[in-house]
Amino acid sequence: MDRNPWRVSGFTLIELMVAVAVIGILAAIAFPSYESYVRKARRADGKAALMALQLAQEKYRANQTGYASTVAAVGVSATSPEGYYSLSIENPTAIGYVAKATAVSGKSQANDTGCTVLTLTFSAGTPTYTPADCWK
Repeated sequence: MDRNPWRVSGFTLIELMVAVAVIGILAAIAFPSYESYVRKARRADGKAALMALQLAQEKYRANQTGYASTVAAVGVSATSPEGYYSLSIENPTAIGYVAKATAVSGKSQANDTGCTVLTLTFSAGTPTYTPADCWK
């Protein structure tokens, strides 16, 4: 059996460093993109909460002369089901209101640029959803 003492199998330090650098570059590119998709998916939490609030407002309005001025008055939680948004009602009248889902600070949705506040404006039977890009 002839063994060459200078022949060693395995990885060199340089090869290992190159592999680590490639993994680091891929992670630096992929992670922000992943976070963006997660934030977009979590918007559904705010949208669902606003839809539940809209339904509750219609039930409330069926028995009252106007829409409720607080979330508690219609029996809906002040936070979205998954807790990423807080809900509020503004400008209630006999024919409409403005409902807002605002991203909770300290959670990932607070970094959802341009979509930290989802708004449902209901006026004379017609809902308007803003910002439009966030409702796609």
